[in-house]
Amino acid sequence: MLNGAMSVHSHDDIDWADRLAQLRMADALDAEALAPVARRLVDRVGARPIVLDVGCGAGGMSVLFARELARRGGGTIGLLDATPELLAAAQRDVAEAAGGDVEVVAVHGDLADPQLAARVPAADLVWASGVVHHVGDQQAALCSLAGLLQPGGVLAIGEGGLEMRCLPWDVGVGRPGLEQRLLAARLEWFARMRAGLPGSVAMPYGWPRALREAGLEDVESFGTLIDHPMPGSDLLREYVVHRIGWLAESVRDWLADDDRDAVAALIDPDGPHFLGHRDDLFLFGAKAIHCGRSR
Repeated sequence: MLNGAMSVHSHDDIDWADRLAQLRMADALDAEALAPVARRLVDRVGARPIVLDVGCGAGGMSVLFARELARRGGGTIGLLDATPELLAAAQRDVAEAAGGDVEVVAVHGDLADPQLAARVPAADLVWASGVVHHVGDQQAALCSLAGLLQPGGVLAIGEGGLEMRCLPWDVGVGRPGLEQRLLAARLEWFARMRAGLPGSVAMPYGWPRALREAGLEDVESFGTLIDHPMPGSDLLREYVVHRIGWLAESVRDWLADDDRDAVAALIDPDGPHFLGHRDDLFLFGAKAIHCGRSR
């Protein structure tokens, strides 16, 4: 039985509720590339499985899981997130996609909760995308995720890949190479975020080894390409405006004044350099998936 709400908090001081619109846009843009991933993972487990999405965010991947479960005759989707606004949005969207043969249950909870395994049923497939790196002890987090599996169940994590790019080298305001500097500053932010997490410890090896250290076997990694070429859709342009503004705000301490000024011009809907009016935006990158099976 999936149990109810508990008091949780974000470990990284990110206001995830404030990012709901951006997360939903990213889900929509990623859906075509991630649908085959959902099918590949669901096809690794048996009939009418329990799929648990840990840190479900806005629910984009679980929508895809729900469609796959419906295709295969049904099952259960468990949604787990520490942000109530995200959890509610995910539950609505996944329930709409699920159909009558797929049960959808939402749990307000946190990966770091030591009682988590008692609050959710043993799952056939556990999915966690962009979640583990927000926990201080990443190896311990993977061990906790592996502990949520039934014997023979599959744990799959989305971590790493190729960072998304969306801007031309020269955007006509400020110095060329703005996006590259934003991404370099993001790496500095990430290092500080990781160092500041409660119980932060180094994990000086890659995700496949970490899955094996968590007791999993048949470990494999694969990638999926996110490719939306220019000129791009209205959705893509809206997403790029959100993404560039969010990147600049999150790395503000590492940006030069002229780069902050350039971003302000690019996200100003009333200005001549507004990104939303361009026809040369794109989205290109790759997501890495690492998975293994419990004994």
